[in-house]
This record gives sequence, structure tokens and C-alpha cells, in this order.
Amino acid sequence: MKGRCASMPGHMRHGHGPATEKAKDFKGAVIKVVRYIAHDKLALFVAIACAVGSVAFNVMGPRVLGEATTELFRGIAAKVGGAGGVDFTLVGRILATVLCIYITSSVLSLVQGWLMTGVTQRVCYRLRRQIIEKIDRMPLAYFERVSTGDVMSRVTNDVDTLGQSLNQSVTQLITSVAQLIGVSVQMLSISVALAGVTFLTIPLSLLGVVLVVRASQRHFRRQQAFLGSANGIIEESFAGQTLIQAYNRAERALGEFDEVNEKLYESGWRAQFLSGVMQPIMGLVGNLGYVAVVMMSAFLMISGRITVGNAQAFFQYIRNFTQPITQLSQVSNMLQMLAAAAERIFEFLDEDEEDDPAPLSEPLRATGSVEFDHVRFGYVPEKTVIHDFNCSVEPGQTVAIVGPTGAGKTTLMKLLMRFYDVNSGSIRVNGADVRSLPREDLRSNFAMVLQDTWLFKGSIRENIRYGNIEADDAMVEAAARAALADHFIRTLPGGYDFELNEDASNVSQGQRQLITIARALLADRPILILDEATSNVDTRTEERIQRAMDILMAGRTSFVIAHRLSTIRSADVILVLRDGDIVESGSHEELLARGGFYAELYNSQFDEGADE
Repeated sequence: MKGRCASMPGHMRHGHGPATEKAKDFKGAVIKVVRYIAHDKLALFVAIACAVGSVAFNVMGPRVLGEATTELFRGIAAKVGGAGGVDFTLVGRILATVLCIYITSSVLSLVQGWLMTGVTQRVCYRLRRQIIEKIDRMPLAYFERVSTGDVMSRVTNDVDTLGQSLNQSVTQLITSVAQLIGVSVQMLSISVALAGVTFLTIPLSLLGVVLVVRASQRHFRRQQAFLGSANGIIEESFAGQTLIQAYNRAERALGEFDEVNEKLYESGWRAQFLSGVMQPIMGLVGNLGYVAVVMMSAFLMISGRITVGNAQAFFQYIRNFTQPITQLSQVSNMLQMLAAAAERIFEFLDEDEEDDPAPLSEPLRATGSVEFDHVRFGYVPEKTVIHDFNCSVEPGQTVAIVGPTGAGKTTLMKLLMRFYDVNSGSIRVNGADVRSLPREDLRSNFAMVLQDTWLFKGSIRENIRYGNIEADDAMVEAAARAALADHFIRTLPGGYDFELNEDASNVSQGQRQLITIARALLADRPILILDEATSNVDTRTEERIQRAMDILMAGRTSFVIAHRLSTIRSADVILVLRDGDIVESGSHEELLARGGFYAELYNSQFDEGADE
């Protein structure tokens, strides 16, 4: 019995429009990063404790060393006055204490660095893993509007930038703040007057930091965005190099890249220049404060209000005081880079995913029955592609779908596989609405052979086994023999272990198609989709592929999309689509006898073939 297919007017159910794009938010991005690294909070807390301990011991060093200087000064003064000498034993104990202090500080710093490196690398690992998992859950529409290079940039450049910035910024932020507090306490304990002069440099330093941060923030964000665009152009240029050369569009492609590269250069130059301005500004402010302290400390030593050792320690603390302020300015720049990268990463991770029902208790094994019931769909809700499609397909039937380009043939298969959901109506497999089935369970019942063959870098054996990863070598070779691919595979160097390159260009188009047919045979799915599977090959190769497809379609429900109408004459039912509607349906002989639109298409191809 033949399937029943028809087309009639229907009503449209509007889908939801795209979500409003979130505003760029530096604070929000940093908060998300902080929440994300909370998974490693124990290691993070220990690292922070080690960083604070390292700074604490490091800050103690100059003060203890100053005691040795004071003791030497007193001993030399006493010796000159004939009242004694230098107590080298005491000086030695003080120096040994200083050595222990600095060794302890270094060990704690080493532990802190080891822990933070582990934290940041685990963060990068999880982010990359989540992005890859997210890609599998994203709707096909996202990848049709976003370039591959931009997505790749988020996985590589943005994650690397976040990891490097996180490692350096967290470490420097903690150590700088701890050092600033520790040094401030030590300076106040030595001399409130000298500390007051030093603290006067803080407002000037903070003003410089705020101005530079505000000026550089947008440039860092633009830099990451243009980097993604540049990656997209490079990826497209590599993939389409043959076409670029054939149409003499090398100059145009280079011009497009130069335009983006120029913007990337400009935003990168401004971001790096502004971040570089921070260092000389902080150096100038620090030196001015140092000169003022030296002048005042001379008067205090003459008046006996501070010792020589304390003055020496204070001079060291001045450098230790300006250093964390300078580091904080560098941290601000790293945080800008971190926030810009984090925004792009979390923006991707926050994208809407495909809605999926709960997994089935038992795997779905379809019999092959498919029903389209008043299906209406448009990629954009207000622009309908499929108006009112109705069709009932019984198990084991071969349904051919023909029509001019843009009629909606491939769109129907995308709806059947749930790459998109219908705007109204329903599609049922085994009597169940596909929207009620988990996508993984639904798609496990489909095998596809497409016009654009997809093969990955690896052996032919691995590419065929992709259809069923549990298949052994004998099953792989049996599928290749059934697909009429065994002979040519054995003529290749290494046979089934012959290594395909990245775009599988080291085998012919027809051979690639036979490999994909072998893969579909090995998958052994009850429903088959063939989308223009013979459109890119010569007539002789087409005949071979057609024989292989006949073997593949035996006993399976098959949907065949074809421009060459000679390949679908044996189909149980042929659906003729025009502008999203079925205008005719029936067998090849029935449709030719009617003399309608199908007959016009068929005869026009026959005439073209005769002319050739």
C-alpha cells in the first residue's frame, strides 16, 4: 500500500523570537568567574593562605634585617668611642633568622604557585569540556548564524586568555593586597610621619589606575571580538581556497581579512598601550614619594627619633609599598582581559539549548512508520517555508521528494530529525510526536547519506565504524562489500587502514560517497535519508552508487531527495514540492501520465540529457 500524502491550507503557530542580547558587564563577568572557580575552593583557599603567609614573612624580613644594621652601627660607634665593639654573635643570629624568614617565604610562594596553576588549568579543562558538550546541545540554527571560527576562538583563544589572566591576576591581587597591608603596618610602627608622607601617593596612584582601566576596558573587549572574527575569516579561507583561486578572489579575501586585522591591530595596540602607560605613571609617583621620605628621614635620624636600621628598613618598605600598587594596576589590565574573554565564554554557555524530554526507559526502535500532520514551518516565523504538509509513510516504503531549489525538500528532513521544530502541526514516528522523544533516541533510528560527504581524518576503517563503534573489523568489511566499496578500498595503500586527510581529498567524490553508504549500512537504522547523494558524481559512478543505495534501502523506510529524477523512478511514492506545498504525489508512471509539474521537470531533464 502506498503512503498517503497531501497538502492543504493550515494555520501558523508562531514560535518565540530570539532572546535579547545581554549587555556587556565587567562586574557580572568577574562574578561568574569567581562562582565558577568555587569548585576548587579548598585548593584556592590554601593557595591564598600560602600567598598571604609568603608575603607576611617577606614583609618581616626588612625589619629584622634593620635590627642587624642597627646592631652593627651601635657596635662600630662603641668601638670608635672605646666603649666596646660589634657583637658578631648577635648579628649572626639575626642574619640566620632573616635567612629562615626568606626561605619560608619562598617555599610558601612555591606552594601557592603550584596550587594556583592546578586551579587555573582545571578551570580551563572544565570550560573546554563544557563548551564542547554545549556544542552538542545547541540548535542547528545557532551554527547557521555564527561563524565556525568565532566558536573555535571561544574554545581556544578565550579559554587560554582566561586561564592565563586568572592565574596571574588572582596571585598578584592577593599578594599585592597582603603586601600593601603588611608594609603599611610595618611603616606605621616605625614612623607615623614617614608613613603619612608615603600614603599621600595613594590617591595619585589610584587616580591613574581608574583612568587607565576605564580607557582600556572597551579596547580589551573589542580585541577579543575581532580576534574571533579574524579566526572565522582564516578558517573560511582555508576551507574555500580552491574556490577563491578559481574565481580570482584572493585580493578580495585578503582585503576582508585586512579590514578585520586592522581593527584587531588598532584595538590591541590601544589596549596594550594604555596598560603600558600604567608602569611609568606609577614609577613617577613612587619616586616622588621616595625623595620626600629620604629628606624627612634624614631630619628624624639627626633628631634621634628613628634608628639607622629602622630608616634602612623604611626605605625598603617604600619600594615594597609602591610595588604592590604597580602590580594592582597590572592586575586591573589582566582583569579586563579576563572579563572580556569570560563574557564571550559564558555568553556562549548561556545560549539557549535544544529542549529535550527526559530519556526513555527503553531505547526506541522504530518500525519505520512516519506521519507528517499539517506541518507548518519557517526559519523566521513570519516567512513560512513549509505551509501545510501532510504525508503518511508506511514501514519499508521509499518516498522520493522532488522539486525546484528552495521548495523545502531538505527542510522537511531537518524537521524529521528535529534539527528544527515545527511551528505548527506535528511529525510522528511510530505514532509518537518527535517533540516528545529525546533527540538522541529519535536520531538513533536514522541513517543519513548526504550530498556533502563528511569524513574525518583517520583510516577508512575508522570512518566506516563511525556508524557503529561496537562493530568489529569483519562487520566493517562486510558493510563495505555490501556498499560496493570493498574493491577500491583494497586497491589503496594500506587498504582499510588507508589514512584519509582532513578533507578526505585523497579519495574521489564517488569513493567518499560509497564510504558513507558503508557507514550507513553498518549503522543498520530503520529509517534512511538520502539527500542528493549522487548529484556530484559522473553517470557511471552514479550507477554504482545507485546500486549500493538500492542495497542500503532494502527493508528500510527511505526518504530520497534528488534532482536527477531518473534515480527515483522505482520509488513507492514521489512527492512533488513547490513553494512548500505538495502539488503532486504518486508513482513515477502515474505522475508522467498526468502531464503536470513532475512531467515538466522530468522531460526538461530528459531534453537536457539528450542535448548533452
